[in-house]
Amino acid sequence: MKVSVVRIGNSKGIRIPKPILDQCAIAETVDLAVDGKRIVLTPAKSKPRRRWLEAAERMRKAGDDALLIPDVFEEDVDVEW
Repeated sequence: MKVSVVRIGNSKGIRIPKPILDQCAIAETVDLAVDGKRIVLTPAKSKPRRRWLEAAERMRKAGDDALLIPDVFEEDVDVEW
């Protein structure tokens, strides 16, 4: 199937027909990669920060949530900006 490359602002893009999006299970986001001279789109499987809240809670319960870098203003409470 041939599709036209169209201008989108300062970029260019293509329109992907809905049946192809459905067949590839592409909803709103894709992972884009270049393989030689090919552009490869794959459905994005997850949201990168989806489980951060649960991970932070597990870290807190395990006592593993201490700051890695000390607070630079711990001693300088009277700092003026």
